[in-house]
Amino acid sequence: MAIVGLILVLIIVTVPLGLWLAAWLSGVRVSPTVLMAMKLRRVDPAAIVNEMIKAKKAKLPDITINDLETHLLAGGNIRSVIDALISAKNASIPLTFTKASAIDLAKRDVLQAIRDSVTPKTISIPKIEAVAKDGIQLFVKSTLTVIAEIDNLIGGAGEETVVARVGEGIVAAIGSADTHAEIMARPEIIRAYVFKVDLPQGIAYSIVSLDISDIDIGENIGAELRIKTARAESEIARAKAEEKLSNARAEEQVNRAKVQEMRALLVGAEAEVPRAIAEAFRLGNLGLMDYYRMQNMDADTKMRRSFSNSDEDTSDPSPPQD
Repeated sequence: MAIVGLILVLIIVTVPLGLWLAAWLSGVRVSPTVLMAMKLRRVDPAAIVNEMIKAKKAKLPDITINDLETHLLAGGNIRSVIDALISAKNASIPLTFTKASAIDLAKRDVLQAIRDSVTPKTISIPKIEAVAKDGIQLFVKSTLTVIAEIDNLIGGAGEETVVARVGEGIVAAIGSADTHAEIMARPEIIRAYVFKVDLPQGIAYSIVSLDISDIDIGENIGAELRIKTARAESEIARAKAEEKLSNARAEEQVNRAKVQEMRALLVGAEAEVPRAIAEAFRLGNLGLMDYYRMQNMDADTKMRRSFSNSDEDTSDPSPPQD
């Protein structure tokens, strides 16, 4: 009797009889031994039973106590999964417990995904900066409306990818415009361009609409680039001119050195003339009359040079005054 009494006390302590009774009255058949095993596995029986009662009342098919316990032990949120299944059933969206639990274990909010697939979600796009062909910078503020794709939530790209692709389309639309005024006058050009952007396969959201809320004019990037280019070209031309000037000066110094060298050679050659004349007299190759004729020719040459220099000095290049 003592052993039986001990077993009864153990059952009363370990088995939540109130929870078992609530489950039985709600039509959920769960044995006391299952509840006792949950406690031994350190699983909260109330969390499992309450969600099972909720699923039973919502008439969700093919969900067992074992499914909920397994998902909870795997780190899932069984409340979010059951609520998502109820919302999907009410919205006539096909969703199984297996897919819902997989979405939840993928760290996506499955309940919010169901809501986003029923009611489109609005995403504020950060301010996008782009430059038109005329070089004018534009800042675009926009709002994106998307709807969740339940089948692509597992392994599909999320909001960040959609926002990035929309930003890419905005930049491409402005960059392909001939003038910024064209974009300012017709913002729908951006919208049409964005809808041409091919989103990656298996993305978790599809675009419903894109609303342009504001377009601001920035700086004249094209003019600034042209000014910088002109300055750079000017600096390059100045550097080349200085290089040519330096080369010319260096060449001038070389020529001056050559002139000095030639003058030295000329002085040396002239110094040899008297010696050559003396040698010619000694050998008899030069007579006295030949020497006089040579002196006359030299004097005549000097006289002609003096006359030529005097004519150049006395000539007045300026025109006559009235």
